[in-house]
Amino acid sequence: MKRTQAGFTLIELAIVLVIIGLLLGGVLKGQELINSAKVKNMATDFKNTQIYIYGYQDKFKALPGDDAHADTHVGGTNATGTLGNGVINGAWDTTTKTDEAALFWQHVRLANLAPGPTVTTDGSYFPTNADGGRLGVSSVATSGIPTGMTGAYVVCSAAILGRYAKQLDTTLDDGETSTGSMRAYATTTGTAVWVTSNVASPTIVDATTYNVCLSF
Repeated sequence: MKRTQAGFTLIELAIVLVIIGLLLGGVLKGQELINSAKVKNMATDFKNTQIYIYGYQDKFKALPGDDAHADTHVGGTNATGTLGNGVINGAWDTTTKTDEAALFWQHVRLANLAPGPTVTTDGSYFPTNADGGRLGVSSVATSGIPTGMTGAYVVCSAAILGRYAKQLDTTLDDGETSTGSMRAYATTTGTAVWVTSNVASPTIVDATTYNVCLSF
């Protein structure tokens, strides 16, 4: 007599499903931990940049990037073009290495306040966030962001996913990306446009990238 091959029992199928569930849960949990680590890293960027400014001011009584005597305060710098007027001139995402917003990073690094290359021609000179987006700082008046933010200085971080932007605002501000000291905006063909919806609104799309700025 020909013997038919037995299939899986219900118990065996249940065990397989449990294992698959555990594996999927582990993957999702791992991704959640990665996302949380990214948001924490980005939040640290915003906090540390403030420390760089205050630390430099405390040490040299001048603003990094704007320091007209940077050549004597921190060796190896070129102070040409700095105004020494208490303003970090230039857009936060400037690519002009002689702008004060660009020289900011050279000054704080030479002052041993921040890590990174001190030669402006270095390909990795400008810092980036955990997702590779540009990180920058400037005075609010010259930063290149839309009007509406108060304070003296602004730190901005580019290419941040919407879901991270909302988490950052909840962590560092009022949980609303269109008000307070932290705001998110999108850039379309070179024109900055405010994201004016509530954090819970579909206007901020989780998978879309935004620029996020914090003023202080």
